[in-house]
Amino acid sequence: MNLSLYDSLSRTVRPVDPVEPGRFLMYTCGPTVYSLIHVGNARPFVVALSLRRHLRRQGIDARVVCNITDINEKIDEPARARGITSTEHARELGAAYIEDTSRLGLGRPDAEPLVTESIPAIVAMIERLVERGLAYAAHGDVYYRVRAFAGYGGLSGQRVDDLLAEGRVEAGAGKESPADFALWKARKPEEDSWWASPWGEGRPGWHIECSAMALAELGETFDAHGGGLDLIFPHHENERAQSEGATGCTFARTWMHNGMLRFGGEKMSKSVGNIETLRAALDRHGAETLLLLLHRAHSRKPLDYTDDTLADARAACERLRESL
Repeated sequence: MNLSLYDSLSRTVRPVDPVEPGRFLMYTCGPTVYSLIHVGNARPFVVALSLRRHLRRQGIDARVVCNITDINEKIDEPARARGITSTEHARELGAAYIEDTSRLGLGRPDAEPLVTESIPAIVAMIERLVERGLAYAAHGDVYYRVRAFAGYGGLSGQRVDDLLAEGRVEAGAGKESPADFALWKARKPEEDSWWASPWGEGRPGWHIECSAMALAELGETFDAHGGGLDLIFPHHENERAQSEGATGCTFARTWMHNGMLRFGGEKMSKSVGNIETLRAALDRHGAETLLLLLHRAHSRKPLDYTDDTLADARAACERLRESL
């Protein structure tokens, strides 16, 4: 396979040595469906599907898995505001995400697992971590023992002692260390959706969801894990720790991270409010302009989303169209 990728773990560009000859297996973190996705959310989707298209043109059997997170505390509040259940809200916004990203014309991922359909695999993975002494139960919650994984911090460059000293981790009832993170969360009175587990009713933590879905779809070791740079810590660091802790195998051979989309000089973010939804952007500019804009910068570099950059991308599309 004639492909080299920058690996965020080794911090080097390395040739891809596929797990299965002639195949390329990739997992990319999808959205948490509590609102319409914005253009920045679409960048990892575009990177993954464009890479798949490139590899398939070379005759390589490329398989991309992109999950949909439909269990999360962020879904509860907008659902309550609408007077519907979080399950109904997630179902509607999940359908909107599929509709909007389909308009980009890149096709669909080969698998799009839902967290709600992956609970048995998630529970089984947590049980395995508990059996191996890497996780422990406390008051209906289950936490991962961060210090039990020797390689913790290798991906992000974070040191546990620094996290504790800087207060970047939260204490919790029953936690052995504030750095330990939740694999399972006990049911809270205000939650309208929960699932059974050996530790009581509750919900999975965010990080364990992706680990379980990736392992179920691609196996214990796969070629590349994608997502935005903002996911390196804590999400991908925790994914790596719990996945390799559970299997004893390398989780992803390459960690691919795309740069952020900047709007008004800042990272495009729902929490900041400086966003344009993908739906609105497609209505205003069309898929070709957006795709060309997203591909005009190296995938790992930040990209400015402004009237000027959009105008440049639109003009470039016109030049290409006229030439063709």
